[in-house]
This record gives sequence, C-alpha cells and structure tokens, in this order.
Amino acid sequence: MHDSRAASPAPMKGTAKGAAVASPFRQPKAVWAVAFACVVSFMGIGLVDPILPALSKQLKASPSSVELLFTSYLVVTAVAMLVTGWVSSRIGGKRTLVAGLILIVAFSAAAGAAGSIGGIIGFRAGWGLGNALFIATSLAVIVGAASGGFHGAIILYETALGIGIALGPLVGGELGGISWRGPFFGVTVLMTIALVATLAFVEPTPKPTRRTSITEPLKALRHRGLATMSITALGYNWGFFTLLAYTPFPMHLGIHQLGYVFTGWGILVAIFAVFGAPRLQARFGTPRTLYVNLALLSVDLVVIAVFTSSQLILVVAVIVSGAFVGLNNTLTTQAVMLIAPVERPVASAAYGFVRFIGGGLAPFCASKLATGFNVHVPFYLGAATVAAAIGVLATGHAELTRAEHKRPAPAPAPAQDQPALVTDQT
Repeated sequence: MHDSRAASPAPMKGTAKGAAVASPFRQPKAVWAVAFACVVSFMGIGLVDPILPALSKQLKASPSSVELLFTSYLVVTAVAMLVTGWVSSRIGGKRTLVAGLILIVAFSAAAGAAGSIGGIIGFRAGWGLGNALFIATSLAVIVGAASGGFHGAIILYETALGIGIALGPLVGGELGGISWRGPFFGVTVLMTIALVATLAFVEPTPKPTRRTSITEPLKALRHRGLATMSITALGYNWGFFTLLAYTPFPMHLGIHQLGYVFTGWGILVAIFAVFGAPRLQARFGTPRTLYVNLALLSVDLVVIAVFTSSQLILVVAVIVSGAFVGLNNTLTTQAVMLIAPVERPVASAAYGFVRFIGGGLAPFCASKLATGFNVHVPFYLGAATVAAAIGVLATGHAELTRAEHKRPAPAPAPAQDQPALVTDQT
C-alpha cells in the first residue's frame, strides 16, 4: 500500500490562483456507494439515543445496563481497529468493506430480534466488530477513489458522517415510537442496500503487495504527533459520548422528542463539519481553531452539569454542542491523516483504537457516577477531560503546525472534456 500523501498530485502551474476547485460532490458511483454506507454506519451512533429510556423501562434494565449498548459497541470497535489493517492487507479493501457490512447487517438484525438487554448488548458488540472493519477501510477507499484529492475526500467523508449522525436520532425516534426493535431492523434494511450498492459499484481491489502486522497500529503510536492527537481525541470523546449517551435520561422527554432534539444537534454537526471547519481552518489555522473549539465544548458541558435539572437549558446546550462536535470531527480527522508518518489505514486504526476506548467507557462510567454521587458529576468529569485534551494538544503544537503547512491544496477542477484527477490508492 502506498501513502497517498506522497502520491497527491502537485498543483498544475497556473491553477494556484483563480482556478476553480473540484467539487467534492462530483464523484464516481463507487464513492457514492461507500459514502451511503458511511451515512448508515454513522446513523448507528445516535440511533439508540431516543430509545435508551424506553429500553430501560420496557426491559426493566438499569441505566448502567442500557449504557452498555454504547460501551460494548465502541470498545469492541476500538479493539477491532487493531486488526483491520491486518485483515484488509490480506483480502483487499473491497472484501474488507463487504465483510464489515455483512456483520453489521447480521448483528443489527439479531439485536432487533433479541428478547433481553443482555442479548442486545452482546449483538451490539458484534455490530461494533463489523463497524470497525467498515470504518477503517471506508475512509481509505474514499480517499483513494474520490475526485478532488485529499481535501475533497475528507469533506465528503465528513458530510456522510454529519448526515448519518443527524439522521440517526430522527430515524431512531420515529421507528422507536413504533417499537424499540424498529431502529435495529431499520439499520438492517439500510445496510443491506449499502451492501448491494458496494458489491455492484465498487471495483474489486487487488490485494496489497505488503501485508500489515497486527502490531503496526500500536507501534505507530510511538510517533509523538499521532499519539498526541489520539490522546487528545480520547479526552474529547469522553466528553462527547457522556453528552450523547447520558443526556437522554435527565431530559425526561419522549422517544419522538428526544429524536428531534438530537436531530437538531446532528444538523449542526453536519453544517459545521462541512462548511464551518474549512473556513475557520483557513482563517485561524488548525491548532488555534481546535484550542478554542475544545474550550467551548468544555464550557458547554459545564453548563449542562450546572443546569442538568433545567430541561430547556439542557436541550439548548445539547443542540449547540453539535457545532463544536462538527468542527472537531473534521479538523482532527485531517490532522491525524497529515501528522502520521505511516500509511493512512494504519494511522486510522491506531487513532480509532485510542479514541473509541474513551467513547466506549464514558457512557457506562457516567451512569455509575450519577448513581453513586449525583447526575451533575458525569458532565463535570466530561468537561474536565475535554479541558485536559487542550493541554495534551498543546504539547504537539509544533508538529501539528508543521503538518498543516504540508497540507495539500484542494485539487483544481478538471476541464470539461478531461477526467478528474484521482489520488493514488491507499
């Protein structure tokens, strides 16, 4: 596999100034097929949010048991990220994508058919395995095949992420209003469509010439820049998933109302990921934008912690946090891909392993802290971890700045009678 940073085409003479930039939304069918699957995959993050209180009530499960739906899903995703490169380097990108989609289809259907909270937790773990295979490979496939180069590929990927996160709570709320099983079966149907589209439109990818070792993602974390970004993301994800997974309980809203609240949150995620991040990055640079953004998210979590008993303030604070989440998702994804000295699939696996550990443990710890102390404590802890992430990020300021200066410019738009430039396969 090749590092596509080295293979990104240099800007053609005369295109640096005044040239049209290739639209990230003019893509081959293969890219759209994977992007659609990304949308459905990211829907799975917020899909269960509106039904958490209902699951707790209908299945007579404690909040901490229900929060294990996130923990089992994300912790298994984190650990499985370590083997995704090993798998894809032996069977190729397309087969890895297909394997991940098949697992998601099978385990989401099994979760919908389960009769106990323990069964759902177990099947969500299997779902997490499929999700890891899919997530780690999908970004590499999109970067390798998308028109518009690295910049356009990241924008398209983050657009899919934003749309998926926005639609997840809405679909979960509407289907969950019919039955708590509805959201799980909904994912089964949509991922089956994505599976068929991937089989039909994504070209078979040859097996890479070099096989990746299982230990490579862990070894990659020896690089200071990648380790810094990964630990920063762990602190951020702890705060983010505390907010996402535990706020439905103190809100005391119905399934549909929770779906609408988190849909508003998801819409802001999408808007700021796709439109806000590039503008702020161009004006202030990645490091400064991240510092301020993380500080604002930390303040938002403090507001939630202080006013947890106020339904109105809680709803507004949750929706507003979508802006900070959207900015952070785009900027950190770009930063990790640029700062890592290893191939992108290996960097993605290493980064995903660390950050998903934080996201997986936070919801379960939040429920335990709320039970042991009070409902405010989990959000204070989330604010503290996000604030700590700022300090960690500052230790890698110089490396991040150097990486940003090497960031490839957006690819120029191709002439009407010429094909779009495509980055080298990762």
